Amino acid sequence: MERERLLQRLKAERFDLLVIGGGATGCGIALDAAARGLQVALVEREDFGSGTSSRSTKLIHGGVRYLEMAVKRLDRVQFHLVSDALRERSILLRIAPHLTSWLPLFTPLYRAWDIPYYWAGLKLYDALARGASPAPSRYVSSREARTRFPRVRPNGLRGGVLYLDGQFDDARMNVALALTAIAHGAAAANYVEVVGLAQRDGRAVSAEVRDCLGGSTWEIEARAIVNATGPWSDQVRRMEQAGARPLLQVSSGAHLVVDQTFWPSKAGLLIPRTEDGRVVFVLPWLGHTLIGTTEEQASPDLAPTAGAEAIDYLLRHANQYLTHQVRPTDVKASWAGLRPLVGDPGKSDTAGLARDHVIVESSGGMITIAGGKWTTYRKMAQDTVDFAVRRAALETAGPCRTSFLELTGAEGLAQSSADLLGSRFGLDPAAAKHLLRAYGGRAVQVLEQGSSARLTPGHPVVEAEVVWAARQELAQTALDVLARRTRLAFVDHAAARAALPRVIELLAPELGWDKARRDREMRETAEVVERGL
Repeated sequence: MERERLLQRLKAERFDLLVIGGGATGCGIALDAAARGLQVALVEREDFGSGTSSRSTKLIHGGVRYLEMAVKRLDRVQFHLVSDALRERSILLRIAPHLTSWLPLFTPLYRAWDIPYYWAGLKLYDALARGASPAPSRYVSSREARTRFPRVRPNGLRGGVLYLDGQFDDARMNVALALTAIAHGAAAANYVEVVGLAQRDGRAVSAEVRDCLGGSTWEIEARAIVNATGPWSDQVRRMEQAGARPLLQVSSGAHLVVDQTFWPSKAGLLIPRTEDGRVVFVLPWLGHTLIGTTEEQASPDLAPTAGAEAIDYLLRHANQYLTHQVRPTDVKASWAGLRPLVGDPGKSDTAGLARDHVIVESSGGMITIAGGKWTTYRKMAQDTVDFAVRRAALETAGPCRTSFLELTGAEGLAQSSADLLGSRFGLDPAAAKHLLRAYGGRAVQVLEQGSSARLTPGHPVVEAEVVWAARQELAQTALDVLARRTRLAFVDHAAARAALPRVIELLAPELGWDKARRDREMRETAEVVERGL
């Protein structure tokens, strides 16, 4: 098994860089460093992307709300964050064409004086993007809006503005980052937890780790250690230095998924004004409609779920703009995730905190990267590796290559097509399109691993994906497959529960599960899906 090979490397080798955390930033750092020629280790205590990085709003964006705050408050940090994010947006759309796409976003406006305000703001957004968008933002008349977006409430509609941003599959991209890092020589393993840090001459030089599946413990030595654990960064910092001052304020954001019929458009809807001054998105995503997000203060000690209050908040605001009212019983899936925001002790409202990132080095030499957002993970990784190279004198490191390095699955994409998959494997168009979107040029290899039969009715996921996830994508549990390799649990809880027995049946021989392990997987996975991710 691939994971066993990686564990043996983690036990036997000494590394230039040890990365703690397998989310977007951690995997991005591992890829960046490995592509520069460094010897890299990465450990993640759960699955790749199992925390914040699989629970985003699925947008690759500069952040129109952050731009508004930058202008209103003359906030240079927010302004540069938007500019950086727009530049990174273009890079991500280029290096992962199978996992990303341009997405039109429509903002409906019901007050005449809002039209020039939002139009001017989006023209500034265009200018910051430096012509990277394939089409400029524009005004949409009320007549065109009623025709193009018939699900938007028509009463009092004065028109709106339409602009482009990016959309992606966050968990699939996180897995692609991990696999690409491994392909470039990194030793990256999920379900390996750091339980202690050791110092020599006052500097962190090794981490004691535990295999959460096998139970063994050992030390990993490295010339530099990077803490990239997102909302849990302060907890890891306190492992090294008990009195470390907190860097972060953590917030939680809830999302929910309903049927595509509530928003059948290929464009997204941006609700520009909520009762607490935030924005809400209604987006097409994986053949469904995604509504998000909330923002509430949270603790990294908790595993957040989308509770009744959060769902009510999202439905209340969405229903003010939609012609077809969404009820709580229409919700097919929901989840919540933690966001790591660089803290300001004077702020009680996390919505006002910048999504910028900071890099700090402790007195013991551990480097922590904190803050940021998905769109800027690559720049965060580059900045962190640059910092580590300087501080740990990693003289063998070459220049950063990740701005043009394609992620796993991008290769061969141009030679693949839905027609090819359909004729060779008998797939219907929906399943073929799904496989190309999820696996890119590797879709044929996925189908060669197993059956092209649907895993569950009404969804394009096929059985071969389960086998592929175990053999090629380091999936170790049924939830890894249902939530982060296929996304079924993120779009339809009931479908995920229905598919669970077959997923376990397919995984058991691949991962060597006995009956006790199969029974535990059935029970524990069903409980997680039932309460919401």
